[in-house]
Amino acid sequence: MKKLAVLALTAVMTMSLAACGSKAEEAPAAESAAAESVVAAGSTASSAAAEDAVFTTVEDGKLHMATNASFPPYEMVSDDEGFEGIDVEIAGAIAEKLGLELVVDDMDFSSVITSVQSGKEDIVMAGLTVTEERKQNINFTETYATGVQVVIVPEDSDIASVDDLSNDKMIGTQEATTGYIYASDSVENGGYGEDHVIAYANGATAVQALLGGKIDAIIIDSQPAKEYVAANEGLKILDTEYVTEDYAIGIAKENDALLSAVNNALQELIADGTVDQIIAKYIKAE
Repeated sequence: MKKLAVLALTAVMTMSLAACGSKAEEAPAAESAAAESVVAAGSTASSAAAEDAVFTTVEDGKLHMATNASFPPYEMVSDDEGFEGIDVEIAGAIAEKLGLELVVDDMDFSSVITSVQSGKEDIVMAGLTVTEERKQNINFTETYATGVQVVIVPEDSDIASVDDLSNDKMIGTQEATTGYIYASDSVENGGYGEDHVIAYANGATAVQALLGGKIDAIIIDSQPAKEYVAANEGLKILDTEYVTEDYAIGIAKENDALLSAVNNALQELIADGTVDQIIAKYIKAE
């Protein structure tokens, strides 16, 4: 969710990870029982991700992931009322490498960053774009996926390109996303002004508003856009794109050890092809 440069999101995504971890020391015999307890609780990393320091999680033995499960195909509610998607599967693979059980906590997107800041959640994965402003509040892992935001309009719309959005159109976005931040910025800064942008709790609500004629267009990430257009007749995606995205995992600033462990686990998953396989499962190459 971000503006300025544009790139295409396909199954062949740009991913670059830097290793950050090292090695948890073995406990001496006299401390073996305590050490075993810590490992069982998941407070030390396993494999290459366990290589430097002891990390902590908000709940022993579990990795709590804050997300907004209305962002297909990255996170969504499954048929059995659980959660699925690219972010969910990558987080699950990371948790497994760290000896933890993944717990997905669904919430409004506007709460995902603050939940990590306040110590209620360990990580945030929600198609979260790296921005300089967000870096002031949380730390980020290396990027694991790259994408683009697009514009959804009715098929009979007179909006033919991004440039047409400035003609007194009403634009819908998801609240707290960079799509909202950039679109609602002043015209001088490349936005359309707050008076021309409405923030909705999720993409699905914005789509209903578009279908109901309450707004003229929606700015949203390309993959959810494709899902929404496929599920709702009468909508289309403009050929001209709006924004460049770099997705990463957000972690509280004071939890450097967890950041290192997660980064190392993520790097392993990219190196062995797991991340590519997960992405390809949900996004078919075009």
